[in-house]
Amino acid sequence: MGQTETGKYIILAGILILILGIIYYYFGNLFSWMGKLPGDIRYDSGSTKVFFPITTCIVITVLLNLVIYLVKRFL
Repeated sequence: MGQTETGKYIILAGILILILGIIYYYFGNLFSWMGKLPGDIRYDSGSTKVFFPITTCIVITVLLNLVIYLVKRFL
């Protein structure tokens, strides 16, 4: 992979992160489900709090893989 291809992917990743940040900033209430899905583990006991969002991680991974597949397919 040449420098120009690497640079193109870095710029695309930056633009995608910027767009996601803008969407989250203005429409953050649409993402209130994150971390509250069935399968996400929460444990609260006094001052100890443990949170492991297994299902949320799986959903985000599937969505990111879909985005990467579409970007590779159409670029």
